[in-house]
Amino acid sequence: MSPHSALGDSGNRWAAAALPFVLATTLAACVAPHGREQAPSAAAPVTPDLAYPELFDAVQRRPLFADQKTFADARPLRDPARIRADYLAQRDAPGFDLQTFVAREFALPAPAQTTHVEPGRNVQEHIDRLWPALTRRNPPPRPGDSLLTLPQPYVVPGGRFREMYYWDSYFTMLGLVESGEHERSRQMLANFAFLIDAYGHIPNGTRSYYLSRSQPPFFSHMVELEARVEGDAILVRYLPQLRREHAWWMQGEQSLEPGQATRRVVRLADGSVLNRYWDDRDTPRPEAWLHDVKTAASVPQRAAAEVYRDLRAGAESGWDYSSRWLDDPRTLGTIRTSAVVPVDLNSLMHHLERTIAKACHKAADAACVREFDARASRRQAAIERHLWNAAGYYTDYDWQRRTLRTPVTAAALYPLYTGIASPQRAHLTAVTVRTRLLRPGGLATTTLRTGEQWDAPNAWAPLQWVGVEGLERYGEHALARDIADGFLRRVEDVFQRERRLVEKYDADGDQGLGGGGEYALQDGFGWTNGVVRALLSKYPRPAQTTAQREAKAAAESAASSQR
Repeated sequence: MSPHSALGDSGNRWAAAALPFVLATTLAACVAPHGREQAPSAAAPVTPDLAYPELFDAVQRRPLFADQKTFADARPLRDPARIRADYLAQRDAPGFDLQTFVAREFALPAPAQTTHVEPGRNVQEHIDRLWPALTRRNPPPRPGDSLLTLPQPYVVPGGRFREMYYWDSYFTMLGLVESGEHERSRQMLANFAFLIDAYGHIPNGTRSYYLSRSQPPFFSHMVELEARVEGDAILVRYLPQLRREHAWWMQGEQSLEPGQATRRVVRLADGSVLNRYWDDRDTPRPEAWLHDVKTAASVPQRAAAEVYRDLRAGAESGWDYSSRWLDDPRTLGTIRTSAVVPVDLNSLMHHLERTIAKACHKAADAACVREFDARASRRQAAIERHLWNAAGYYTDYDWQRRTLRTPVTAAALYPLYTGIASPQRAHLTAVTVRTRLLRPGGLATTTLRTGEQWDAPNAWAPLQWVGVEGLERYGEHALARDIADGFLRRVEDVFQRERRLVEKYDADGDQGLGGGGEYALQDGFGWTNGVVRALLSKYPRPAQTTAQREAKAAAESAASSQR
C-alpha cells in the first residue's frame, strides 16, 4: 500500500470517528429540556479535517504553517469536494507543490495585528478604546468556511483567536459593562443564545471544528450579568436556553449505573451524579493537529484515540493544558481529563441549576423550581462529600480510581465563587490559597512548573476574578485585595514597559509575561481587558494628575521620534 493510500484510509477512519459527533450534535439540537421533540436545528457543518482529510493531514504534518490554526481557519475558494478531488488527482504528479496548491485554493486568515496604544493613555482608558478594535461582524455564510455565522457583532480575544470563545466572553462582558458598552454585552449574550438554539449547546468557539465540545458553562453567569443591568425579566427570556444547555451537559444521565460515565455525566459509586469534561470526537484537534499526533505517539502504550479524546476534553476544560489532568505532571501523553470530576465544572453546573430554579420561580413554574432546587442541593452535597480534601481545600476527583487528586490549584476557589462552600471550608481554602498560590503578581494557577500554560508561574485573568469574587463573598477581603493588587500591578508594569495587554502573565518573574503551551503569547486580549477593567472598578487605582499624564505623553512622543 502506498503512503497516499494510507492517508486515504486515514481520511475514512476520521470520517467514521466523526459520525457519532455529528449524530450527537444533531440529536442534541432536536431535544427540548423537557424531553419533548422540537423542530431540528441545522446540521453541524463539516469540519476542515473531514471535508478534505488527505489534504488537511498533509498540510498539518509537513507542517506548511508555523501555527496549525492557520490552515484550520483558511477558507476554501470553491467547493471543498472539488478541491479534495483535484488534490487526490494531482498530488502524485511530477512537480506538484503543496504550498502552491494551497495558496491557489484557499484564502488564508489575515495575520494578527498589534493594537496601537495612544501616548498618555492609562490602562483603563486603553481598554475602553480597545473594544471597537476587537469587535467583529460575520460575513454571510460561505461554503466550506469553518467560521460559524452569528447574528450580532461580537468581541474576539485577539491575536490568533479571530472568533468568539465561550468562557472567554463572560470575562470580556464584565469589562464591556464597566466600560458602558452595554449594547455590545447584550449582543454577545444574544449570540450565545443563538448558538444554543442552532446547535443545542455553546461550542468551545465559533468554528465548525469546535462544535464537538463546549467550554466551562458560564452562560448562566452571562444571563445573571445582564439581569443586573436590565432586571430579572432577562432570566425568563433566556430560560429556554438555560434549560437546553443544562440538558446537553446532562445527556445520558438517566441510563447510568453507579460507577459508570457517559459523555459529560458521571454517576459515582454512591449514586451521586456529577459532570466531567469530554469531547464527542477522538481524533487530533484540527487547530493543533501535529501537536496531538506527536503527543499520542509519545505514549505508544496508550491507544491514540484515547489520548486524542483526553486532549480534546482538556480543551473543553479551558485549562489546555495543566498538570491538573496528568498522571505524570511532565508528560502530556499521560493526560486523563475524562477520568476527572472537576470542581470548577461542577460548581458552574450548580450555578446553572440555581439560575434555572430562580428563572422558573419568575416564570411561575413550580415543578421546575422543585426539580432544579433539588438538583442543585444534590450537587452541592456531592461536591462537599467528594471534592473536599481534608488538608484544607477543594480539589478534583478521579472517578475511575475512586481517589481525590491532591494538587492544589486555583480551581479550589470555584465553590466559593458560586456560594457552595460552608464558611469554615471557605476560610480553610483561603488559608491554603494564601500559603500555596498567592504570588507577587496575583494568583498562580497551580504550584507546579511544568511548561504547560495552565500551571505555575502563570496568572490568568479569569482565575483572578473567580478568586477575588469568591473570597469577597466569604469575607476574606484582605486576601482578595492582595490577589487583585498583585495582578493589577503586574498588568500595569507590563503595559507601561511594553504598551500592550496580553493573554497571561508570569505571577513570579520580573518581566511579567506568561509563557508555555502550544503557541506564542498573544496580545489583545479580551478576557484580560475585561477582568482588569472590572477589578479597576472594584479597587480604583490612584489617578494620575493632568500634569503627570502630559509629561508622560511628551516623554513617550520624544522617545518615539528618536527610534
